[in-house]
Amino acid sequence: MVKLDRIYTKGGDSGQTGLTDGSRVSKTHPRITAIGAVDEANSAIGVARLAAQGDLGAALARIQNDLFDLGADLSAPDEGRKGEGALRIAEAQVERLEHEIDAIIEKLSPLTSFILPGGTALAAHLHLARAIARRAEAAMVALAAEAAINPAALRYANRLSDLLFVMARAANDGGKSDVLWVPGKNR
Repeated sequence: MVKLDRIYTKGGDSGQTGLTDGSRVSKTHPRITAIGAVDEANSAIGVARLAAQGDLGAALARIQNDLFDLGADLSAPDEGRKGEGALRIAEAQVERLEHEIDAIIEKLSPLTSFILPGGTALAAHLHLARAIARRAEAAMVALAAEAAINPAALRYANRLSDLLFVMARAANDGGKSDVLWVPGKNR
């Protein structure tokens, strides 16, 4: 269990921050950029939860907890992991997202066009969370280009944006109220 006695430590005043293995890196390091983007996605999902109810709200709550797991996974360089107790995204978490995507898609009207972010307030918030989740995934890919990271973490980030997309469509009356893109409409 995490216990925080103090919120500020002054340890980051020089532009460095600590990782879970005890090492320190620049706050501009790709690992910190990825962790920050995951945190931002989590915050956007928190806003979406304000309008979400039922199964959708419960799924978003699970995802928020998973995103803390993902942040913990990213904060421990593979070479610094100690033992098998290190928190990592598990393949079962990825599979859960896939099952949730499949269950939602079964209830959606067919997609006949690209859609614009919008519709209901909940759908708009989910589309914003999806865009931020895609940026988090890109930051993780950039980190993976220079350091080993958990492959399941990358798969989780990829599935998350897909799930948020279908959730947004579900929030738009099963896709019936999606705002469709009309190519060249304003030329």
